[in-house]
Amino acid sequence: MIEKDVVIHALESVDDPELGRNLVELGMVRDVAIDGNRVTVTIALTIPNCPLRNKIARDAAEAVDALADDLDVVIELTAMNAEEKAKLRATLQQGQTQHAPNFPAGDLNRVKTVIAVMSGKGGVGKSTVAAMLAVSLRRQGLRVGVLDSDITGPSIPKLFGVSAAPTGSPLGIMPPQTALGIKIMSINLMLRDTDAPVIWRGPLIAGVISQFWNDVFWGDLDALVVDMPPGTSDAALTVMQGLPVTGIVLVTSPQDLAGMVVRKAAHMAEQMRIPLIGVVENMSYVICPHCGERYTLFGAGESEAMAETLGTRFLGKLGIDPEMSKLSDSGQIETYENADFQAVVQRVLITQT
Repeated sequence: MIEKDVVIHALESVDDPELGRNLVELGMVRDVAIDGNRVTVTIALTIPNCPLRNKIARDAAEAVDALADDLDVVIELTAMNAEEKAKLRATLQQGQTQHAPNFPAGDLNRVKTVIAVMSGKGGVGKSTVAAMLAVSLRRQGLRVGVLDSDITGPSIPKLFGVSAAPTGSPLGIMPPQTALGIKIMSINLMLRDTDAPVIWRGPLIAGVISQFWNDVFWGDLDALVVDMPPGTSDAALTVMQGLPVTGIVLVTSPQDLAGMVVRKAAHMAEQMRIPLIGVVENMSYVICPHCGERYTLFGAGESEAMAETLGTRFLGKLGIDPEMSKLSDSGQIETYENADFQAVVQRVLITQT
């Protein structure tokens, strides 16, 4: 007959997808009962309606079933009690450094890198660049999240095709995930009508941005990409002062008007003592679908010279691609492939490692 400790050892190979640690370490395996060839495992979930409950049960059943032939494996799911939740929080807090941010859900989060994507002005494709940066990092095998801090003009959920509302848990607000497993948080996920305008004053907007960082359980992330709001006022200041931003990617377009405003954003970052990762020139060109010739619709950009003046790297040029627009409108940006963007991401990775 199979032994209980063997079953528990097998369950150590099963992770909670949200928390990134195994069920045994997290104290989620409440009981293992063995009666002949029947093995009943009781798993206590962090919340009763956990959206990943079926995956957890399936993975646990497969791990136990692989121990021997003809096993009858039964997985019973329940919810954690107060004592189990307290132990879980203590477990997740282990390993936190003295420099870890001190906030409600944040003492459980381990975010290695926070990359802010900023332009200073709207209309240059900042959100698209932020989304594609997150997608490209995810394709590298990294654990990634996107914080949409553009409260009055949120577009991240639309780009990823995500409409599920965040859920509550004992650990904090649980952000929904994209098809590739990117965690996202945006005000549009919390509105009944996604077309409703957010007519708020600066302090309220700043408070929501802080809440998206302070009260959201991001878990273990290699990178959190922050889609910054346009401008250099309250909202941008909240991100720069309230989040441990590792570096800023500046997005511009070829026009000197865009460059002028982006330089303002760069000088704001300098005053806040946040390093610049580099400059991306978006909408740099378009390729004729018939002859393949490249046209610079907005003229030859001076972004490389601007990056040099700012003392940062020029990360690359991105073109106007109707296919990207099509996939973005249909919420399928994760399926978009672009060689130029891969080169940009590699330069970002080099800068951040």
